[in-house]
Amino acid sequence: MADADGEHGQRSRSRGVRAPLAIAGVAGVLALTAVAMASCGDRGNGVRFWQGSQASNSCPRPDSMSGSEFNAQETGLRALRRGAFQNDFFAQLELGARYSAVKATDKNIEDPIEAATWLAMALSNDEGYAPINRTRRDGWGGWRPLSRYDDCRAFERHEAYRKLDRLLGNMTVDEQSAVRDRVIYILSTQDAEGYRTLARLHDGLYGPFGEPEDNREAREAWGRGNAERGQGRDRNRRGYPSALGLFQRNDVDAYLYNYLAVQTGDVGAYVLMRDFERSAPSRAQYQRFVEVKARQWTPPFEFYPNTAPQSGVPFSDESRPRGDAWEYALGRMGSELPFIHVGRALRYLGVTETAAQRPEDLSKRQIETLEAMLGHGMEGRLSHLERVRAIQLAAVNGSSEAQLVLAVMYAEGIGLPADYARAFKWFEEAARQGNGEAKFAMSSYFALGVAGVADQDKAQAVAYRIDSALAGFGPSAGRLQAVLAQVSRAQRR
Repeated sequence: MADADGEHGQRSRSRGVRAPLAIAGVAGVLALTAVAMASCGDRGNGVRFWQGSQASNSCPRPDSMSGSEFNAQETGLRALRRGAFQNDFFAQLELGARYSAVKATDKNIEDPIEAATWLAMALSNDEGYAPINRTRRDGWGGWRPLSRYDDCRAFERHEAYRKLDRLLGNMTVDEQSAVRDRVIYILSTQDAEGYRTLARLHDGLYGPFGEPEDNREAREAWGRGNAERGQGRDRNRRGYPSALGLFQRNDVDAYLYNYLAVQTGDVGAYVLMRDFERSAPSRAQYQRFVEVKARQWTPPFEFYPNTAPQSGVPFSDESRPRGDAWEYALGRMGSELPFIHVGRALRYLGVTETAAQRPEDLSKRQIETLEAMLGHGMEGRLSHLERVRAIQLAAVNGSSEAQLVLAVMYAEGIGLPADYARAFKWFEEAARQGNGEAKFAMSSYFALGVAGVADQDKAQAVAYRIDSALAGFGPSAGRLQAVLAQVSRAQRR
């Protein structure tokens, strides 16, 4: 069908007549999409197939995305973020526009880091570049799309590259790192699909944001767009250097994320990882190193940064748990974690003045205060997830007690799936603040050794055990007293 239409299109163009753009096959596919698509502008024969204003070339948005009522701003942001976390290409683009404050009503939430994050997510999203229908290769070496929906998505990605490059070009190195960390975290919440996207972002055989290397917008970003055809300006010859520098290409990281995709149990990820290993002679040699690195790898955040913009509109936490392991771990919160630990975290965060012993001790207003801090909807009922988030938030903000509790939760799989690398991180954080029990746990890590997390190191184990005793932790203190008593008796003899 595609070939026949391609030949028909070629014959029509040779007669100087544009081929029909709305064909029955494409219409059938588009009928299944959630957004009704309107005309996206004519496609010419040159590199720039769009003409006219941005409004005429952009893909249409449903009212739920394009509403600008100021009083509904927070509700709209939450809805967009839910869609964006679920990999909705247009929700990601719209968030990039909102946080860029394109409209005057969004000035109060302007946030360049957040804007760049969602533009980068949109560019890495295959919903933006996977063709609906294709015909023969064009002058760029890529497949020429037949549908107007392909055209307007290409325009959206062209604009996203341009905007992202401008945003990143005005940022410090630390701000660019913040964008990169947020993208990595969001993709890590999407299981195998997200890890595969991260692998493509680091794989030199793909375009700058994981699209096929011969993708039109990828070639333009590299600077091999209009300049190759002698039609471009200096900007096109340079490409988009700031956007290109967000993710550095290297085989180790590409292999790592393919490996992490396999660890989710996804069969397709295993096939793709084997393809990756065979794609270049040098890649398979990293296998042993990558396996160790994968056991130590942890996402950049405990959960998405909830620092609110100046307006007080929080970043909502859409990274909801997925899968049976998450649900099982969450279910253990109510029965296996004493609520006093949640109560102490809430006191540390300033939500309560005293440490609540039971959920019933919290008022509706106190629960809503926590929900506002997390960016959750105001339900007035403390869910198991919010109990986990309270401890995480206190740990992130420096509570050594919450850090210790969070480490145990990761070690035992309570509230969160078991993760020994994450447990080690939080035991280490608490130990750094002088927590004796955490130092005792660190001693156990080094005494036994945990593959890929902490090598067996008897000297480190003894040092941590002594530090634990000196910090007053019971078992270590008792053992240290017994050793000192033995030494004392030996000296008296």
